[in-house]
Amino acid sequence: MIQARGISKSYGELQVLKGITMEVAAGEVLSVVGASGAGKTTLLQILGTLGKQDEGTININGIETGKLNGSRLARFRNLHIGFVFQFHQLLPEFTAMENVCIPGFIARRPRREVEKRAFELLEFLGLDSRNEHKPAELSGGEQQRVAIARALINDPEVLLADEPSGNLDTENKQELHKLFIRLRDEFGKTLVIVTHDTSLASLADRMITMKDGRII
Repeated sequence: MIQARGISKSYGELQVLKGITMEVAAGEVLSVVGASGAGKTTLLQILGTLGKQDEGTININGIETGKLNGSRLARFRNLHIGFVFQFHQLLPEFTAMENVCIPGFIARRPRREVEKRAFELLEFLGLDSRNEHKPAELSGGEQQRVAIARALINDPEVLLADEPSGNLDTENKQELHKLFIRLRDEFGKTLVIVTHDTSLASLADRMITMKDGRII
């Protein structure tokens, strides 16, 4: 599903990634661990086409992302990659339902189809009674589940998560961990999860460790 070859990235004189080569199989849950500054988030951003590598190639589901640019790259990202962040990144002025629908509207899918799917996802995540609530009216765990529904709205093959349980209490962390496994088992998603949480990392099918911009 994901193949990265020789990925390098520098910011000025600081080389953050040093020739990363890795593969993630379809339907695999991969955790990426390592100390702060190891390059984990930079790697995730490049895999998700939110950043661009200086050298190397990335292939996602048969598409070499480096050959896409502008609107083609944005559309590819919107349709094929879902993102889950530590701080949720929900828009505060919109309801849970509206936040989930946004990527579907960006993709120019029919409004009725998007809203129907958004409700189904919120129901799957136990939030059907909270769909008209704004983020400030939701708990941290509920906000994270809304963010996951938003990531799923266009049915992407790949989900990328950056410290997804970093802001959650123990109970919500455990529920989130179980949910990621369900997304693999019930939706067939491929997940790459950057985390410092050892309990989450250990649930993955495979774990890689990064240090000083390399996989060790």
